[in-house]
Amino acid sequence: MKIAIAQLNYHIGHFEQNLAKMLRATEEAKGQGADIVVFGELASTGYPARDFLEFDDFIAKSDALVLELAEAAQDIAIVLGAPSRNPVPEGKDLYNSAYFLADGKILHRQHKALLPTYDIFDEYRYFEPANEFKLVEYKGYKIALSICEDIWNVGNENPLYTICPLDEQFKQGPDFILNLSASPFSYTQAKERLAIIKENVQRYKLPFFYVNHVGAQTEIIFDGGSAVFSPDAELFEELPYFEECIKTFDLKSVRLGQPPKAQNKEKMQLIEDALILGMRDYFGKLGLKKAIFGLSGGIDSAVVAVLAAKALGPQNVRCLLMPSQFSSQHSIQDARQLAQNLNIQYDTIFIEEIYKAYQKELAPIFAGTAFDLAEENLQARARGMLLMAVSNKFGNILLNTSNKSEAAVGYGTLYGDMAGGLSIIGDLYKTEVFELARFMNMQGELIPENIITKPPSAELRPDQFDSDSLPDYNVLDQILFQYIERRQGPKEIIQQGFDAQLVRRVLKMVNRNEFKRAQTPPTLRISKKAFGMGRRMPIVGRYLN
Repeated sequence: MKIAIAQLNYHIGHFEQNLAKMLRATEEAKGQGADIVVFGELASTGYPARDFLEFDDFIAKSDALVLELAEAAQDIAIVLGAPSRNPVPEGKDLYNSAYFLADGKILHRQHKALLPTYDIFDEYRYFEPANEFKLVEYKGYKIALSICEDIWNVGNENPLYTICPLDEQFKQGPDFILNLSASPFSYTQAKERLAIIKENVQRYKLPFFYVNHVGAQTEIIFDGGSAVFSPDAELFEELPYFEECIKTFDLKSVRLGQPPKAQNKEKMQLIEDALILGMRDYFGKLGLKKAIFGLSGGIDSAVVAVLAAKALGPQNVRCLLMPSQFSSQHSIQDARQLAQNLNIQYDTIFIEEIYKAYQKELAPIFAGTAFDLAEENLQARARGMLLMAVSNKFGNILLNTSNKSEAAVGYGTLYGDMAGGLSIIGDLYKTEVFELARFMNMQGELIPENIITKPPSAELRPDQFDSDSLPDYNVLDQILFQYIERRQGPKEIIQQGFDAQLVRRVLKMVNRNEFKRAQTPPTLRISKKAFGMGRRMPIVGRYLN
């Protein structure tokens, strides 16, 4: 028995393209001598299809795709994920199913039992959980089909679910396990994923074939990393990250085992690759080509510039340098040097006169008031207006360059530097942005060293530094991580040794600025808890505010 893993990049709702990819992969698997080719969870529709699943026409197109694949299942079995209709009126109208296609027909379906409704997942909104667990028999082998979350409820200290689907299938004596997944990327997910698979194999002592998606769907990135485990619970092979791959494995060899072939999991390399893929797929799947953003001479826009050049090609990246009377000459020179290093187009627009024009018109209204955030934000909004003008004129998509630390505490200007069609580094804390910049420079100085070493500043008033209004980022980011990622309250954070007054101040800033984050662009997700669809907080809540 030979089993091919098809790790593919699907496009939500693009049924023709998804079908063509799976047909090509099926032929390639045949060429590799495979008896079975396995695709990912909800491969027919792409994941997550969200409320498209509520459209009957959408499900009908998925059904048609499955039937076409069934016709192609000649001399090879095809396993794929797709929604299927619930034939009874009780419960949700759909199941999240694994189809086993062979000899031109649908031989078996196994529905998903554990439907996650946490973080970015909302599957119980659409699907009915399975209540039957049966094996499929093919060419003399008994096979356990499972879907993503169904393997994540093994031996947990605080299990989310009351059943373990593979326990039910194991009672029937399977020969090996196939798991169809759509497991989103975070920089810790790869290690956690392998640990969960290992835990399953230790429990069942069966060969295990895990198939994941690759590619990005708006803010969610899938990293691939499909894996095969031998019955001794040792990794047999791990497929590449962030690229499509079709590879066939001989079941006999998997049973015998071999020295593991694992992929590199260095944090910054994973993050850089993920953000490049996220940006590339956002543009590619929307039929977009060129990007624009403001290049300030600061660390955030510098990192975005490098990522954009790598993701889209330097010829498709444009930036505006928009210095004011408060911009340092160093920042202007650094921004120009970076653009030249990357060979990207840049234009310089001095905003002092625009800013003064705003001030002149507002003078009667602002009379008798002191210079404050209103005047600072005027500059950011003037820059946002210029960027959007160029975006509208030439069809460039504006990239947002804000980081997670700033987004958390509201250190950004609505309709100014918070504008954009996609937030590139909005899930990286400021300290991680610096870390990524240093990583990018390891093979040569792309980002001028002065950008990395100078104190961060918005440069919206004379001699301004971020530290004037924010704690040191090394401290701030630790507090934010405990509150956002680990969901620790003020008492628990203070007990870790942080200043009590500072902790309360930071948490208050986070909660008071929820209204700003509700108006930001989609953010590429690289952590376990990103702002956006995975973190749902009330804007008008009073907790810690």
